[in-house]
Parts: sequence; structure tokens; C-alpha cells
Amino acid sequence: MTPLLSVYNLTKMYGHRVGCQDINLDLYPSEVLGIVGESGSGKSTLLNCLAGQLTPDRGRIQFKTRSGDVKDTLTLSEPEQLMLSRTDWAFVHQNPRDGLRMSVSAGGNVGERLMAVGSRHYGHIRTTAIDWLDRVEITADRIDDRPTSFSGGMQQRLQIARNLVTGPRLVFMDEPTGGLDVSVQARLLDLLRNLVRDMGLSAIIVTHDLAVVRLLADRLMVMKEGQAVESGLTDQVLDDPQHAYTQLLVSSVLQA
Repeated sequence: MTPLLSVYNLTKMYGHRVGCQDINLDLYPSEVLGIVGESGSGKSTLLNCLAGQLTPDRGRIQFKTRSGDVKDTLTLSEPEQLMLSRTDWAFVHQNPRDGLRMSVSAGGNVGERLMAVGSRHYGHIRTTAIDWLDRVEITADRIDDRPTSFSGGMQQRLQIARNLVTGPRLVFMDEPTGGLDVSVQARLLDLLRNLVRDMGLSAIIVTHDLAVVRLLADRLMVMKEGQAVESGLTDQVLDDPQHAYTQLLVSSVLQA
């Protein structure tokens, strides 16, 4: 099977400080990759480079398009990159306010992404928005309410609906449950797991929470000081960590 995304020697520096260095990975269709590490390990830098929000200093990122062509995303024109981010790719921010238009209604937030890929029929857009709000457990009577009136968990679910409405094939998630109460986290994780499974999504999830990757990720990459120090099947890495840093991460959770 051809990877959906292949990354070769990806490196991003901030002066003399390493953001991420010589990262190599393959992500296959319908596969979820978790990236873990402590703050400053480089996981968010890597995610932002992969998603086109940061420009790496060197390396290649190859993506298999819907047509079957393999393209280097780092050489795409700005319009091509923009269209990719609206169709095949989606980005779920830790803070939903970074991924929503807070002055636009819930339905408008979902509808905007549909309009960005060419939808123009108001009735279809509104019906699709209602359907997606229902899928993320937001009732239809909130469609005209602004996100400012929603709880943090509802805002995050709305951001997910806005991102997934166009049927992306790859979703980047940056600490999607960060900052939420434990009970809200559990509900959101269950929702994400079901959506990933039902839609056959590929996803890359950055988190410091090993419970999140245990639940959602097929494979796991552990980062330390900008480098990938261990990778493998999630259960295998967490149950039998080989690198001393991974062992420390796992043991700190067990002792908590």
C-alpha cells in the first residue's frame, strides 16, 4: 500500500535551537499517528511543518492526492496549498478560538468551509450544517448562535464539524483535548474515535497525554529535543518502551 503522507529528513531550526531534526515517517490511509513528548520536544513544530503552517529548512513532504498523484507539498503554489488545506486536509487547534470565526454563527462556521470549496445553495449548506452539528452533538436549535455562547467543549466540537464537513482525508490535531475538564475530554475523545473510524480518516495527533494516544492512535512517535527517539505500534511502545526517555514518560504517568 502506498503511504498517504511520506516525510523525509524534515528539519526546522530557530537560529541555533532545534525545532525538529531529520524526521522521517510514513502515514497510511485510515491510520492515526500519535506524536508525544514533553513541552519543547518539537512535536508542535513538526505538526505545523507537516500542515504547511511553518516552512521547514530542509526535507520533503509527499502527499498522495485523490487523483493518485504524489506531490511534494513544499513545492505547491499558494493557491494549491490553500485548496489542499480546504479539501484533503484539516487542522484542529488546541484552542478552538484559533480555528473558528467567533463572530459568525455555528452554522455559518460550518457553511464557510463548504462555500470555500464551491457550495452555493443556501438550503443545502444549512441542511449539511445541521447534520454536522448533530454529528458532533450540538442541537439544531443552536445553529444560529455564535460560538462565544458555547462552552469550551462545544466550541471544540464545532471546530471539528467545521473541519470535517468537506470530507478531508488527513486531519492534523494539536492537543485537541488540552484545557478541557476530564469529563469533557472523555466525551470528545469518544466522538473523535467514532468519527475517525466512521470516515476512514488518517490523522496525526500531537499530545502530551498518553491516554489520548492509547485510545486514538495506531502508531506512536516519541520526540525529545526535536528528534524522534522511538516509534512503533502504540500498545507496543507504551507497554514495552525501549528508549530511556519513553520509559520515563510512561513511568511518570503510572506514578501520577
